[in-house]
Amino acid sequence: MTRMLLPPRSPRHWRRRSAPTTALRAAAILVAAAMAGCTTYQTATIDDYPEDVRQRHPISIREGFGKLELFVGVNRGALTPAQQADVLAFAHTWRRVSTGGVLIDIPSGTPNAHAAHEAAHEVRAILTAAGVAPSVIATRGYRPVTPMKFATLRLSYPKMIAEAGPCGMFPRDLGANLQGIDASNHSYWNFGCSQQHNLAALVENPADLVQPRGESPASAARRSVMLERYRKGEPTATRNPDAEKAKISDIGK
Repeated sequence: MTRMLLPPRSPRHWRRRSAPTTALRAAAILVAAAMAGCTTYQTATIDDYPEDVRQRHPISIREGFGKLELFVGVNRGALTPAQQADVLAFAHTWRRVSTGGVLIDIPSGTPNAHAAHEAAHEVRAILTAAGVAPSVIATRGYRPVTPMKFATLRLSYPKMIAEAGPCGMFPRDLGANLQGIDASNHSYWNFGCSQQHNLAALVENPADLVQPRGESPASAARRSVMLERYRKGEPTATRNPDAEKAKISDIGK
């Protein structure tokens, strides 16, 4: 029995057969890369994972802005009594914490543009009367995104602000994960972030977070009185004559 020998396959045939195989391999590589990307987690090592919340969530000092917005009606060019008080408080705050001048943004091309322009003159007068030098007050016009809608009269000045965060970041999972269970008993990354953020928002003078204020001189007269009592052996505690007037019970006497 004779065996039939098939003719050798041409290189073109091999290329035709290898094309689907190459495509499948490329697809498999892409799927593997996609799966690897899905299982990649942001890790934190001991070097960049400090235990102290002041180092993990430091409070930074930068220059921000103090702002005030005034709503001026279309047919009203003067400020209301409440708005006048707001502008006066704005001027007092500027004198205490500002690092620059006052900028007044006046809307233009809006229905209340004329009324806002008239109110800006009153704002400037209040600021000047409160101690803001006229040379540091600047005005400029701005066009809102929708000119036909209501726009506000905006006041701003630069000042130093403190901030911390952002919060809500978890570079390490708290429970079991693909990297195993973290049994190091370290505090999680977001621990203490809200406390630092609130402290930065509540502090009146951001410079107090960097260095203490200078001490005021001691009262020489009060110090002399306390030293004289100490020499005589008398109590040096301060007595409040009205301390007993607020009590309504004799218990403890």
